Amino acid sequence: MEKDLFTLINEQMDSLSKGHKAIARFMLEHYDKAAFMTAQKLGRTVGVSESTVVRFASMLGFEGYPELQRSLQELMRNKLTAVQRIEVTNDSLSGEDVLKQVLTRDIEKIRLTLEACPEEAFLSAVKAIESSNTIYILGARSAEPLASFLNYYFSRMFPQVKQVRCTTTSELFEQVMRIDERDVMIGISFPRYSKQTVKILKFAKSRRSHVIAITDSNKSPLAEYADDLLIARSDMNSFADSLVAPLSLINALIAALSISSAEKVRQSFEKLEAIWQENDVYEGNQV
Repeated sequence: MEKDLFTLINEQMDSLSKGHKAIARFMLEHYDKAAFMTAQKLGRTVGVSESTVVRFASMLGFEGYPELQRSLQELMRNKLTAVQRIEVTNDSLSGEDVLKQVLTRDIEKIRLTLEACPEEAFLSAVKAIESSNTIYILGARSAEPLASFLNYYFSRMFPQVKQVRCTTTSELFEQVMRIDERDVMIGISFPRYSKQTVKILKFAKSRRSHVIAITDSNKSPLAEYADDLLIARSDMNSFADSLVAPLSLINALIAALSISSAEKVRQSFEKLEAIWQENDVYEGNQV
C-alpha cells in the first residue's frame, strides 16, 4: 500500500522548515479539525500564510492542498471515536436543512464511486464469482447489513453462498476453514475498519481463494489482500456511516451477475416463484 499522510509527515519532520513543522504538528495533533479547514484557515490557525500551506502539500507529493485534505479526511475517518464523529459532523452539517445536505453528499459519493471503481476490477470480480464453487461474504459491524443484502440475493442466484457471521474470532475462522482456491471471499469494510474482516481476508488469501474487497480506498487495510479491489466512497453522517454508494456498487454486482449468469438465475427464480406462489408469500399472489 501507499504510505499514509501521517507516515509521510513523520518521515520528513526533521527536515521541515519552521512554518511547515507548525502545519505538520497541527495536523498530527488536531487531524479532526484540520481535515475540514481551508488552506487559508489552516494557515491562519498555525500562524503561516496560505501559500505556505499550499507549498507544504506540494512538498509532501500532493498535486495541491485539496488532494492533501482528501487524504487527511480518509485517514481521519478511521481514527475518530464515535463521540469525535458527532462533533465533526455537527460542525460540518450546519443549519436546519440536514436532509438536503446529507442527500446531496450521498449523490456526490455515488458520482465519486463511478470515477474511482476500476471497471476491469469489477468485471474480474463478476467472472470470479460466476465461476466459483462457494461464495463467502463477510461484513462486520456497520457493514453487516450490506453483507446480508448481498447474501440475500446471491443465495437465490447461486447454490453455494455463505455469509460469515461475526462471532468470536475462533468461531469466525471455523466458518471459513474449508475455503480454498475454488472459492471466492467477498469482504466489506469501511472506516472504522473491522480487524475481523482484515484477518479473514488474509486467511482466505493464504488459502489461495479469490479475494474481492469492497471498501473505500486503495489505502484501506483490505486492499493488501484483494485480487479485485472495488472502491465505493462512504461518508460520516454523525456517528453513523453513509453507505449509499457501497450499496449501489453491490446492486451493480447483482445486476451484472444476473446478466452474465442469466440462464442459471432464471432457473433459480422459476423454482422460487413456484414456492412463493404455493406458500402465498407475497401480497397479491392470487390471480
